Amino acid sequence: MIFVTVGSQKFPFDRLIKKADEMVKNRLMEDVYIQTGTSVIVPSCPHRAFCSQEHFEKLMDACDILITHAGAGTMVNAVKRGKRVIAVPRLARYNEHVDDHQEELAAKFHEMNLLYACMDIERLPEALDEVKTRSFNRLCSNTEVFLASLDSCLYKLQ
Repeated sequence: MIFVTVGSQKFPFDRLIKKADEMVKNRLMEDVYIQTGTSVIVPSCPHRAFCSQEHFEKLMDACDILITHAGAGTMVNAVKRGKRVIAVPRLARYNEHVDDHQEELAAKFHEMNLLYACMDIERLPEALDEVKTRSFNRLCSNTEVFLASLDSCLYKLQ
C-alpha cells in the first residue's frame, strides 16, 4: 500500500495531492490512501482530510511506501520504521508553508540516504520507481547516548 500524507499544516498542499491523484488515474500507483489536509483537490482513491493519531499509525504500519511532505516528525517516524519514503517539500513560493525549510530537511535526509527527496513534483513517477528498488540507510538514533550522558551529569551534581 502507498500512503500519501500532507501533514496537519493550515496550508494546502494541492501540488502533491493533484500529482498523486494523476498517478492513481494513470495507474502508476495502486492501493493508495491519501491524507489530504486542507487541500481543495478531491482524489479519486480512498482519502481523508485528517486522521486520528491511531488511524495515522495504522496507515503508517500498513504502507510499503510513504509519500510525504518533508516534515521532520513524519520523515523520522517513517524512517525509524524502515519505510521506503519519498519526501516532497512544501514550498513558500506556492504558499504551502512560510519558508523553504522542508526543502533543506529533505535534501539532508536524501544526502544521508535515509529517503528519496523529490524536489520536482513532475519527477514523482521516477521517484516512485527509484524507491522500489533502492537500498536506504537505517536511522541511527543517539537518544540512549544522550540520556546516559545527561544522567551522568546529573549524578555528578548530587
